[in-house]
Amino acid sequence: MFGAFRPTQPSMIGLLWKTPWKLSRTRKANVRARLKQVDSVIQAVKDSGVQCAALTKALELPKESEMPPRDKYTVFSRHAKGYRKGIHKVPKWTRLTLRTNPKGF
Repeated sequence: MFGAFRPTQPSMIGLLWKTPWKLSRTRKANVRARLKQVDSVIQAVKDSGVQCAALTKALELPKESEMPPRDKYTVFSRHAKGYRKGIHKVPKWTRLTLRTNPKGF
């Protein structure tokens, strides 16, 4: 119990990285800003006249202003209680396109 190899507080508790259960105001603002930046990049590529499959797929996604708050901050999860979980619980959520969800959810 005591000595050089005694258990530290995080190892006794279990989880090392604690994720808050809801997004803070600043993290929500960062999500909105990130979505707006992606929208501006898609618009710039569209205005340049380039045609590609990725652009047509990106143009089908809703813009940040068209998305309800529920879709901005949560994603579908079949394991969660209400079939929704916070977007910040998804691994690498800042790099993924999580704008669309199944119909009815």
